[in-house]
Amino acid sequence: MEIFMKTDIRNSTTVLSRWARFFGAILAVALMVHATALSQSTTVTLGTAGNFVILAQTEISTTGVTAITGDIGVSPAAASFITGFDLIADATNVFSTSSLVTGKIYASNYAPPTPNNMTAAITDMQTAYTDAAGRNLPDSIELGAGNITSKTITHGLYKWSTGVQISAAGVTISGSATDIWIFQVAGNLAVANGAIVTLSGGAKASNIFWQVAGQATLGTTAAMKGNILCQTQIAMSTGATLDGRALAQTAVTLNANTIKSPAVTSVPNGVAPQKFELSQNYPNPFNPSTVISYQLPVNSQVTLKVYNVLGQEVATLVSGRQEAGSYSVPFNTNKGTRSLSSGVYIYRLESGSFISVKKLVLVR
Repeated sequence: MEIFMKTDIRNSTTVLSRWARFFGAILAVALMVHATALSQSTTVTLGTAGNFVILAQTEISTTGVTAITGDIGVSPAAASFITGFDLIADATNVFSTSSLVTGKIYASNYAPPTPNNMTAAITDMQTAYTDAAGRNLPDSIELGAGNITSKTITHGLYKWSTGVQISAAGVTISGSATDIWIFQVAGNLAVANGAIVTLSGGAKASNIFWQVAGQATLGTTAAMKGNILCQTQIAMSTGATLDGRALAQTAVTLNANTIKSPAVTSVPNGVAPQKFELSQNYPNPFNPSTVISYQLPVNSQVTLKVYNVLGQEVATLVSGRQEAGSYSVPFNTNKGTRSLSSGVYIYRLESGSFISVKKLVLVR
């Protein structure tokens, strides 16, 4: 009897263990799906590319009387590929100025630290494009068969396998100040002459991302809103305006345009987060880049570092004092001189007495 009882207990334990593993696996999958779904509504982190209202790799040109509010820059192209601005070199040769730009102008051939800063900005721009293009689980596919004229579009992820057209009647983007819009356009983005992108309900241009695989063209006197992340050229016709950013992996061409950087608020609605929090990076696993988000309820001295499993530091992402708010920081393994192999890494946030650690997985 004693032997029988022991055998029965072992069998029961084995059965319970198997069921626990089974339900654990189901729960893990459910949590992964839930996390992926949530990730679609998170912002696209621009990194240092967000410091520019216009950023291009090959050229920025203008004709006519253009008015730009914010910094502009090119890399790896040199300053000679910024044309029509009558550049005035600063005494340090770190940047230049122009009567057409309320801000500074940077190029890859200016004095240090500009070359490294420009390389980082271009890398961050490419990372942001890849992030926006890689979001899945869209809220809508092929909306309007590519013609979104006269529609009112609420927040979410929108995907098209072709180009997108906005005709003269324009389009309305409606939502709150914290809502996010990501538009994945596999072809060209064409905004017709006189078309107006209207924001309603508190929607902000800084929270709108147009990821365009082809060319983005803004017609004469068109009024565009949002961050344009373009894999090729952004072309603005006479009198077109942009409340947002023109971030192009080739050229940006202008003709008597008005462009201003959108307002960005790290504390939504002026209310600081209620607690310290470090979020799981997204995407995870990743290659070559991912984004780490966290929130601070008070102004704090912050460090955010990445370590390998041996405890060796491989990257310092943040080191300094930050205001209360929500932050997203890109981690690009192609930046810097350290070559990282596939595997598990640890990222650690420290702010005052708050310390949080999470894992991320790099897959080469």
